Amino acid sequence: MERPDAKRSHSGRGFMRAPKRAASGSAETTRCSPGSGVCARHNAPLDVYCCTEQRCVCALCTSAEHSGHRIGTVREERRRKQMELGNLQTKSKQILRTQEEKYENLGETLKRIQEAAGETQDYCESVLVGLIDSLQRHYTSVRELIGGHGEEAAARVEDSRRTLQGAMEDLRKRDAELDRLAQTDSDLHFLQEWTSMQRLCKEDHRHPVYEDSEDPFHPFEMTKRAVDQLGEQLEKIIDRKFDLVSQTAGGGELQESEEESEEDDLQQRFEANDTQSHVPSGVHIMTERDMEPQTRAEFLQYACGLRLDPATAHEDLAISAGDREVRLSPLGRRRPSVRFPLRFLHRRQVLCREGLRAERCYYEVEVEGGKAEIALAYRGMDRKSRTHVSAFGGNAKSWSLDRSANHYSVSHRSDSVQLTARPSRSRLGVYLNCREGTLSFYEVSDTMVFLYKVEAEFTEPLYPGFWLGEDCCIRICDLRPDGV
Repeated sequence: MERPDAKRSHSGRGFMRAPKRAASGSAETTRCSPGSGVCARHNAPLDVYCCTEQRCVCALCTSAEHSGHRIGTVREERRRKQMELGNLQTKSKQILRTQEEKYENLGETLKRIQEAAGETQDYCESVLVGLIDSLQRHYTSVRELIGGHGEEAAARVEDSRRTLQGAMEDLRKRDAELDRLAQTDSDLHFLQEWTSMQRLCKEDHRHPVYEDSEDPFHPFEMTKRAVDQLGEQLEKIIDRKFDLVSQTAGGGELQESEEESEEDDLQQRFEANDTQSHVPSGVHIMTERDMEPQTRAEFLQYACGLRLDPATAHEDLAISAGDREVRLSPLGRRRPSVRFPLRFLHRRQVLCREGLRAERCYYEVEVEGGKAEIALAYRGMDRKSRTHVSAFGGNAKSWSLDRSANHYSVSHRSDSVQLTARPSRSRLGVYLNCREGTLSFYEVSDTMVFLYKVEAEFTEPLYPGFWLGEDCCIRICDLRPDGV
């Protein structure tokens, strides 16, 4: 039985005429309405998916217009697309999570930048304040020098004035006698007085009043000239060094440091090649550079000069002897607190001005009295905390030899190692080998008594420092040839 909606051909046979395939994007394709779920042309469900054209069609459209295309069901294609969607969601979430982490990291970086800027500003301010303090001390010395010159010149002038005053009084008396002699009426008296008066006047004229040949203003002119030259030199040095600071802060490298490093590298390579060219492979020759000093004379070859830095000293400490000696100030003589950014606020500690960065360094100190700590620290160690992080040996930035009446101990990162040796000498020696990464402590007399060796990787210059207990005095020894 023929379907009612079937169309009949000229031959009389009933069939469904397959319409010509519409071009992609033509008006024919709009008869399928994906949004309604039903084909607008055939009024059939859109349950077939043409993967080639990537759209939903009905079964009749498939046979008529999608011959040769890759065909699938809507449900299966939805399942496959759902899996792709899940992968896209996972990747999108991962990207979002990565971006969020980057955003948080950038926030932390911004915070650290602000903290670093503040710390750098405080550090640079403390250094410059220290320089200003040093200039102030030198200026005070210059003022005292000028005052001394002024007092000396004034004293000489006062002596000259007193001498002139006496001479003028004598001349006034002599002039009065001459007036009286000139006015006398007695010829006999005139002639009797004339000979002695003439002799006295000739002596006065022969020996004039003493005059100081030294120019009293000469010391002042020389001082101004010297200070003027110093000012010009300092200005040139400061301008050049601050140009290097600006260059470094802008991402450049210090040219002077590069040149020095290159020269050192070339020298080391030359020495290494010269040595290795005569040594069989695998054999190491112990050179003088590799030998550790044994006697005090050998240690003194690496002696370095040190001075205490008052800008770092706790307010209870008194520094004297040309910045080489430190002790506790008497209670009635403690100086008023001056706010230095580099000062230790809560611990009786002080650092030296010089940072040790040479390959080998050695220095000695005399310790008198009670407990003391002989330390080396990085410049950036904390100085304001009340906790152990501001104590020598209580953090990762310092190493300390702690000396008491009965024992020694060595501290680092708050870990302490008690030594078996008992204190028997007041002089202590500190030997630092930056190249090998070793720090050794000794008791010193005619011989060197080894106490302890620290092995570490020193990444910055080390500044010698001291902590003082009650009734303690520490003195940096002068190890120059005339001071040994």
